[in-house]
Amino acid sequence: MKVLTSIITGALLSASGAQAAEYTIDIQNLTRGSVFAPLVVAAHSGSDSLFMVGESASTAVQAMAEGGDISGLVTSLESVGATISNNPAEGLLMAGDSVEVVLNTDSTANTYLSLAGMIVPSNDGFVGLNSLMLPTETGVYHYTLNAYDAGTEANDELRGSGAPGEPGLPVPPPLEEMVGHNATGVEANAEGFVHIHRGVLGDTNAEGGSSDLDAGVHRWLNPVAHLTITVQ
Repeated sequence: MKVLTSIITGALLSASGAQAAEYTIDIQNLTRGSVFAPLVVAAHSGSDSLFMVGESASTAVQAMAEGGDISGLVTSLESVGATISNNPAEGLLMAGDSVEVVLNTDSTANTYLSLAGMIVPSNDGFVGLNSLMLPTETGVYHYTLNAYDAGTEANDELRGSGAPGEPGLPVPPPLEEMVGHNATGVEANAEGFVHIHRGVLGDTNAEGGSSDLDAGVHRWLNPVAHLTITVQ
């Protein structure tokens, strides 16, 4: 398959051999003032993953990370029979808000969980989870999620279109009044591989400076999300 990359896994199911079929998954945005673009959440087999740290991003990951377009990832997940929740928040997941997803993996081999969604505003940052083995025992499980940089665009922190391959960060209407103008840009280069995001810098000059982002609102450090999985 073209978009999902193969990974080698040696994880085993629980000793009982029983595999839970229904998972309630809660995702909370922990940032101060950034939003998550539409999320894709999926259970899939252990032979596939959404992205690989240290490797070049696929075109589908690039589209998601630079402009919030998850359609390519959804298509690829569908092609391998993944159990998918597509855009569960029905748009942007605002700072501090949560969204709940229910995935039923009955009669499938989908035992690993992944998710991704662009962090807005950013050049190519995204919240991500890559191939977490789903728990099999009844209980509530908590995880924190990091932000990743797709490495496909320089983090210049300037307004732009958000289209893949075009510089600049998209600014959807909810953030219009919180993002500045006329900055000179942060000096940066595209890294060329997926890696843990360093966070945005921002400044305090809304009408100039080096960044169009507000350091008091948009700056964040990892982790950026809290994940709760409930197995009943």
